[in-house]
Amino acid sequence: MLRYEVLLLTVPEITKDESQNIQDLFSKAIRKAKGEMTSFDRWGKYRLAYLVRKNEYGVYFLVRFSVLSEERDALLDDLRDIFVFKCNNLIMKHMFQRLDDNASEEYKRPESLEDNPQDLNDFLKKNEMSGLLKKSPARRTQEAQEEAAAEPVKAEEAPQAEVKEQAVAEEATSDSKES
Repeated sequence: MLRYEVLLLTVPEITKDESQNIQDLFSKAIRKAKGEMTSFDRWGKYRLAYLVRKNEYGVYFLVRFSVLSEERDALLDDLRDIFVFKCNNLIMKHMFQRLDDNASEEYKRPESLEDNPQDLNDFLKKNEMSGLLKKSPARRTQEAQEEAAAEPVKAEEAPQAEVKEQAVAEEATSDSKES
């Protein structure tokens, strides 16, 4: 038997009923070709690198199945028909991949927005991008105070300090001359 996987990118507003409908269509087509569906996994919602059908986000599904080599062409044609005619409004993109017969069934699913919702500030800090954080007026004031406290003696105060040091030095020398 030949093993395949299909990665589906669906519209971000897909409902559970619609995803169940896609799963049922896949299952029927695979059974018709005397194949076996290994898995139908919803990966979750992700932000896309570029707009696809005017969408910034999409929901990924990974479908794995095996089929006899004699039935392969008919099954792949049936699945393409499902994508083009029956689920065209739901499935934005798809990709077929034949798996190696000896390859492991394991895969690492990336974290989706649904699994790991993050606050933008926490994300930027975690990924060492804190320079992109917007500074609130209170934070600007706090940083200005910290900078002021860390600065060395100001130029106006420096001459007064030097005058005091000279006076102390002169007193010390005059005391030593008198003794």
